[in-house]
Amino acid sequence: MADAKRPAKTRKPAKNKLPATSVRDFRNLLEKALAECDDQGRKWADAQWGCYAFYDYDGEPIYVGQTNEKLRTRIRRHLTNQRTDAVAMRILDVFEVAEMKLWPLWEYEGLTKKADPEGYEAARIHLDAVEYTAYLEAIKASRYRAILNEKIPPLSDATALPPSQRFSLISKETREERGHADVRIARRAETISRLAAVAHERGEVSPGLRRVLVIQAVRLAYISAVRLAYVEGRPEPSPSTIDVEGLVGPVLYEPSDPHGRKDKDGAEAGEEGQDEAGEESQDDD
Repeated sequence: MADAKRPAKTRKPAKNKLPATSVRDFRNLLEKALAECDDQGRKWADAQWGCYAFYDYDGEPIYVGQTNEKLRTRIRRHLTNQRTDAVAMRILDVFEVAEMKLWPLWEYEGLTKKADPEGYEAARIHLDAVEYTAYLEAIKASRYRAILNEKIPPLSDATALPPSQRFSLISKETREERGHADVRIARRAETISRLAAVAHERGEVSPGLRRVLVIQAVRLAYISAVRLAYVEGRPEPSPSTIDVEGLVGPVLYEPSDPHGRKDKDGAEAGEEGQDEAGEESQDDD
């Protein structure tokens, strides 16, 4: 009996060729942004301490965060690895992110809690203040006067923001594909459905997650109303017709924990350390 003919071997595609074109474009622009340098030759995203913000296709601020483990690590976890709570809980939809802004705090490079406890605590207080100030700036810039943070940053005194840089993360082709109003309406509806499913399935979720569910619904209602007005040839409705604070309560502090602080020293720091090891080779390419 003749030997069965073995199928011809084919080369496996490279992993970075597997995502859809729009995803590859997004990640390429993200890597380009993470490699950009300031006027002193420092990569903006290399700062160990700093804050960041994400913006949607309208330039609307949607999320503000902080890190003391390295900006590029936290940004990648949000936008590529999908390992942060905001993404895992369906609060932040990566497909909504069109731009990001970074505020590095270079003065704290190499600072550790073990080596300098007092300096570390002072840096944490300053980091909270920078995040809260960036959050206030985002609220002021938002047409809804609200963004998608599940946890409002700790109530802090406003402070001067450090030099920052804003980066585009989408190509012209991706904007044409994903930026169409009907695509965005469908995507936001899907995001709300997923977020509501998290609340339903887990039951015991934070009030902040339920607040974000309302804000996402407001965002869906407004973009849908704008689309209707366009189709009917009417002027766009005013965002002031929606009273977000009347729907969700205060948005300038966390009602249950105004002075709370996100602790980045525990398990999350360990996860980020693993990410750092994995991304060193990427930065060397």
